[in-house]
This record gives sequence, C-alpha cells and structure tokens, in this order.
Amino acid sequence: MPDPAVHPRRSALAARFDPDAAGGLRLTLAALAAFLVVVPFALALLAVVYGWAPLHRVDVDVANRLNTQALQHPWLVTFLKDVSTVFGPNTFRALAVLGALLLWWRKAPRLALWLALTVLLSGLLDDVVKSTVGRSRPTFAHPVVTLTSFSFPSGHALGSIVGVRALLLAGLPWLPAAWRRLAIALGVVIVLLVGYARVGLGVHYVSDVVGGWILGAAWLAAMTAGFRAWQHDLRKPERPLEAGLESGAPEPAVGTTTARKA
Repeated sequence: MPDPAVHPRRSALAARFDPDAAGGLRLTLAALAAFLVVVPFALALLAVVYGWAPLHRVDVDVANRLNTQALQHPWLVTFLKDVSTVFGPNTFRALAVLGALLLWWRKAPRLALWLALTVLLSGLLDDVVKSTVGRSRPTFAHPVVTLTSFSFPSGHALGSIVGVRALLLAGLPWLPAAWRRLAIALGVVIVLLVGYARVGLGVHYVSDVVGGWILGAAWLAAMTAGFRAWQHDLRKPERPLEAGLESGAPEPAVGTTTARKA
C-alpha cells in the first residue's frame, strides 16, 4: 500500500472515490450527475441568449400554432389557465411548507428542512436566472394571455418539476409500495401538462419550458446529492430514489448519530 505521505495527490483522489469515506464515491458521482444535467441547460441558455436560428424558428412556429389553437377553442384556454393556477409555483410552495411541518411532527426534521429549502429556494433561482437572461415573452397579434415579466426559464416548469419530485422523494416512504408507481406517473403527467399549458397560453416558448425543466432537475439533483451525502455520513443505508429519500422511521437523535459515527 502506498504511503499517503509520499503520494498525497493519489490519496486525496482515492478518498474521493472511497465508498466508506464521508463525501466519497456517492457524493462524487452525485455531483457528476448534477453537472451532466447542468450542461444541457448551459447549451440551451447560450442558444437563447445568442438567438440560435434553428431554436428561434421552432419556438416561434410552435408558439404561433398553439396560439391559433387556443383562440379557436375557448374551453382549452380556460382549462390551461386552471392548470397554471392549480399547479403553479405558489401551490407547490404551500404544499412543501405543509409537508415540512408534517415531517417535523413525524420526527424527520432534516428531511423537513430539505423539502422546504429545495422548493422555496427554487423560486429565487428562477428569479435570478430570469433577470440575468432578460428574454422577452412571446408576442402575438391576438394574445390569449399577456405578461410583462421575463420569459426564460419558465417558473411554472421549474417549480412543477422541483415541487413534484421533491414531494415524491419526501412522501414516497409513507405510501404503500403499490401506490408509488401511480404517484410517480401522476407527477410526470402534472409536469408535462404544466409545460404544455405555459406554451399553449402563449406566455412562454418551448425553450423556456425545457430550460425550466433542465434547471429544475439540476437544482433538485444538487439538493438531493447533499442530502444523500448526509445520509451516508450517518452510515444510513442508501435507498433507491424510487422509494424516497428517507424511511418512514424517525431520524436518529444526536446522541445516537454520534455513537454510530464513532
């Protein structure tokens, strides 16, 4: 075995990929996964900022087609407005706060804090990126809905993917196994429906929605990586994400945690 004093760089690299080291293999791979999600967002951002012609053509063509469709079907406009309201960012923020309070009551304070911060801070992330990019909303001769705020990324798209996935990760352990796939499928439908609603109402381009999904996925991956690294540091068994982040049992007390780590 090489002497760590002789090979400090090799020892540091080995520690990063040691499954038994705090912040080791799992955190490294999770950070890598988050980075790989950020790359598509960075490419989409550059395409939007510099007005990449193929993307612009797709955005405008889809926006015009859906605007025409909405003008011809008033019931569709009502439905899409209801979807945007019911599954808007404020709804997920309220559900996250309520879920966090319930988790705290069920002796899962760390998971409660993760849920609240993940969902609430995603709105701040959306505001920062929107202000930085400064993209204008779609314009039409006969708009269905008119908004004056910036367009990229879609706050509804970002909020829905973060809100749905965060609530699932926090809530799946308390659902019967037979209901988990149904809950995940319902979550996917909600995210897709929200994205369609924002483009169908003419308040976002397709790239705004896709950008919101990618940025939301990257944010969720980063927050989840931090939580799973904490779990590993406590020597808690790792769970597949399809089963949620935490078991239904209460979290260990500080004294218990210290004893485990020792």
